[in-house]
Amino acid sequence: MMLILLHNIVFGIFLSGGGEVHEKPSLLSVNPGLIIWTIVVFVIFLFLLRKFAWGPLITALNNREETIKSALENAEKQNKETAEMLETNRKIIAEANQQASKILSDARELSAKIKDEIVSKANEEANRNIQKAKEQIQSMKDTALDQMKDDITDIAFKAAEKIIAKNLDKNKQMDIIDEFMNKIPKN
Repeated sequence: MMLILLHNIVFGIFLSGGGEVHEKPSLLSVNPGLIIWTIVVFVIFLFLLRKFAWGPLITALNNREETIKSALENAEKQNKETAEMLETNRKIIAEANQQASKILSDARELSAKIKDEIVSKANEEANRNIQKAKEQIQSMKDTALDQMKDDITDIAFKAAEKIIAKNLDKNKQMDIIDEFMNKIPKN
């Protein structure tokens, strides 16, 4: 503002001719005083611009440039850190998937092992029960055969007693019955 006012005052003095009345100069006429004063005002204007405007502008531009450089460096650094974090996360996820797969396969193996043990124990228990049942059947069969043998012996003894009507003594009768019983199959 001050510079413009100074320029207008100097320009007005030259145009007015220092207080003398002259005829109007043409646009193509050369006025050496006006040229010198225009150069002086221009130099003063450049000096003032340099002192008051360019310094702060250049400082502001330099500060802005440093801020942008810093922001770009920070962005690159964060991009690298993010990429590293992503890679780390991928590795962690891959390890977690491997561990999960291992746990699942271990669980499958364990369940198969437990199943095999349960089936084996059930088979062993069934075999024991079958063996016990066979033993019980055999025992019952033997008992039934013994009972039947006793019953047949009694029946045969009574029948022989009636048939022979007391002709034989008891020892001979028992020998005949035992001989008869040995000829009967045990099945």
